[in-house]
Amino acid sequence: MSYYFIAFISALLVSYVVTPFVIKLANRVGAIDVPKDDRRVHKVPTPRLGGIAIFLGFIAAFLAAIAGFKAKAPQGMLMEMAGVLVGAVIIVVTGYFDDIKPLSAKRKFLVQLLAAIIVISSGVTIERLTNPLHFLFRDMSSTIELGILSYPITLVWIVGVTNAINLIDGLDGLAAGVSTISSITLFAVALFNIQMPIAILAIALAGATIGFLPHNFNPAKIFMGDSGSLFLGYMLSVISIMGVLKSAAALSILVPVFAMGIPIFDTFFAMLRRILSGRSIAEADKGHLHHRLLDAGLTQKQAVLTLYCVSAVLGFSAVALMEATLKVAVALVFAVFLLASMGVKYLGLMDIKTSTDKIDA
Repeated sequence: MSYYFIAFISALLVSYVVTPFVIKLANRVGAIDVPKDDRRVHKVPTPRLGGIAIFLGFIAAFLAAIAGFKAKAPQGMLMEMAGVLVGAVIIVVTGYFDDIKPLSAKRKFLVQLLAAIIVISSGVTIERLTNPLHFLFRDMSSTIELGILSYPITLVWIVGVTNAINLIDGLDGLAAGVSTISSITLFAVALFNIQMPIAILAIALAGATIGFLPHNFNPAKIFMGDSGSLFLGYMLSVISIMGVLKSAAALSILVPVFAMGIPIFDTFFAMLRRILSGRSIAEADKGHLHHRLLDAGLTQKQAVLTLYCVSAVLGFSAVALMEATLKVAVALVFAVFLLASMGVKYLGLMDIKTSTDKIDA
């Protein structure tokens, strides 16, 4: 357990201590988020680039625990780790420049594709998926081997989750807190599967994000910016692939979906809402979960804490799925989707009349 403690504490301390210096850097290079449309909730210009502090905290933890990696990780996993870190650097560097001067959505998408391709080339792929027919016909295999389809499916997963975290970064502390809960969930799942290197990555990411959170919680002194939200989404997607999605558990695909339920849920309905209204999915609107909670009368802090609670419940459900019997797992999944459908109706997440603004960051 000492490796996990070292990784967590070193990431937390570095992230917390470095953040004030990153605030000064953001002010110096002009990485300031100016509220210029009604989608933005903050009222005063606020520094961005918080992702730099999160990234440095994570890297510090990785280096502090490198001895554990060498001792416990097979050679193939070390190659995967190298590919993951190269992709992370590409993501963070792109986010840095985007936080200073917004890049086009197309350029950011191409960079995300490049990072995902590097990760896939290092050996990180989704090799199998749960076979839903197995629950009806028990003589069938519980998993579907993807073969060559593993490459495009992995690509979609990495890019999709990367952008999902980016889309929920709309309130002070929201993306940081939800990402922390997701990281801790993946850490618990990695411990359950006895995957020490993956557990270290997950707890290091949680520590780095927690260290940043005191500076980011309402009222925020700094935003994480795209350098942070894209990095967190990228790392969560990759950690989930290296961990639970490599296992042969029958319900393994649902574990990361639950662990990152809030951003995945919100992104899915945002895309569906825009498609049904005949708009491009590259347009923003005020129909996200956090916007709806604010419209319902909650304050920023109340909305964020509400989503923390929901995320924690989903995270607990994800861990429970690892040991649940088939009947319990099916009941759990049914309950979660029933509550989700009620939430969609109550919050009006499919209301296609919400106002839109072209994405500019």
